[in-house]
Amino acid sequence: MKKVLIITYYWPPAGGPGVQRWLKFVKYLSDFNVEPIVYIPENPEYPMLDNSLLADIPKDVKIYKQPIFEPYRFASLLSSKKTKRISSGIIATKEQSFIEKVLLWIRGNFFIPDARKFWIKPSVRFLSDILVKESIDTIITTGPPHSVHLIGHQLKEKLGVQWLADFRDPWTSIGYHKKLKLSKASAKKHKALESLVLNNADKLIVTSNTTKEEFKISTKKPIAVLTNGYDIEKDVVTSLDAKFTISHIGSLLTGRNPKNLWQVLKELLQENDAFKNSLKLQFIGVVSEDVLATLHEYNLDAYIELIGYVSHEKAIEYQHSSQVLLLAEINAEETKGIIPGKLFEYMKAKRPILGVGPKDWDVAAIVQDVNAGAIFDYSAKTDIKNVLLDWFKAYQNKELSISSTNIEKYSRRELTRQLAAYI
Repeated sequence: MKKVLIITYYWPPAGGPGVQRWLKFVKYLSDFNVEPIVYIPENPEYPMLDNSLLADIPKDVKIYKQPIFEPYRFASLLSSKKTKRISSGIIATKEQSFIEKVLLWIRGNFFIPDARKFWIKPSVRFLSDILVKESIDTIITTGPPHSVHLIGHQLKEKLGVQWLADFRDPWTSIGYHKKLKLSKASAKKHKALESLVLNNADKLIVTSNTTKEEFKISTKKPIAVLTNGYDIEKDVVTSLDAKFTISHIGSLLTGRNPKNLWQVLKELLQENDAFKNSLKLQFIGVVSEDVLATLHEYNLDAYIELIGYVSHEKAIEYQHSSQVLLLAEINAEETKGIIPGKLFEYMKAKRPILGVGPKDWDVAAIVQDVNAGAIFDYSAKTDIKNVLLDWFKAYQNKELSISSTNIEKYSRRELTRQLAAYI
């Protein structure tokens, strides 16, 4: 069986979507004649925790750990709340405090590529011995944090191992990168490090076709698209909400703010008494202050239920009990290739997906391919209103459902089969 070392910052009990991709790959790799060995930080500073994910770690997987120096611990002495938001990627665009501006400037210009850069040197020293001891000739790094890729680069230079770099998100083209108050020199350094990784890894893995096309401009290295997926082994037994619940599960970051949808909901509430008596907007996870302010602006406060962060297992239950599942992405050219991991679990839940995102969003092609709902851009209004009215009528008749097809290709096990072949 071929051994592969997976170098990742996020691992249970970390919560959120970042941890699940490689947790699930590790879960199934041995089924395809690949033995995964995992390397993680010993004392990480995770912005959110989900102990339920610990149950998914294979009992026989070998895990190595090494301490990491976390600057966010010191930044939290200034403002714990703002530090946690920044480390989670939630960056407010309105009324930033002086402390928040300072933290962003320090994050962008002193910690390049990110605040986990201090893990690089000790990891290279530690893993050099592990690779020899375990007779491992292939390593996989997954980012963000993209500093993890620099561990891979140095190990490849030192030992000549095969190196695969997995990009769960883009690097310099992701939306929040522009908000880090980068100097010209810092922005140039980020681009140089990105190019270093793209051109020195043996193979690249990305989560969307848009990111693949973006990277093809900068490198000739092989690039495989392996999306995220769903992994629900047992049936979820739950009843549908009595209300016409539109639920968003996950972090609703600044910028993911579909004002056209909020406007449509406001109009429907004014025009349709039955809709007014039935609507519930349910947010499971962190919601940015900017989004909450906009919801207030459209007089939607009375219909909102803020659940907050829940375990992954509980989030799955909310997906299955909701009438409609909301997906939103920032309206920008650089977010076309962002495919939220929850999309695939939404599809598995077989509840209608209502998406609002950038024009030519990769999500739209996937949703259309499997017949899982309707995706719109930020200029749509009448079409969103018509779809919601159709779904609401079906809800009133207790007939609201969706007939997703051919979603099996997005199962975590099938995606792991493709990964093993690529390795």
